Amino acid sequence: MANDQKVQSVIRKMALVSTISSYFIGCILIGVLGGRWLDGYFETGGLLMAAGFLVGLTAAVYGIYHVLKRTLGDDT
Repeated sequence: MANDQKVQSVIRKMALVSTISSYFIGCILIGVLGGRWLDGYFETGGLLMAAGFLVGLTAAVYGIYHVLKRTLGDDT
């Protein structure tokens, strides 16, 4: 019985790490690629890619905050 609980604990921890890394990588990647595409369309020379990075980083931090808040049990 205790071994099953250890396995479940490890699986939950791995799922949390996977979720956090997906938020971080996904949001930033979408922001950078979207900004790069807009840079090519509007010919702004990297300005919108930097803005996309910042928007992606903000979205990643926001998403990770809510995942950790829900995981740690503070659903207020």
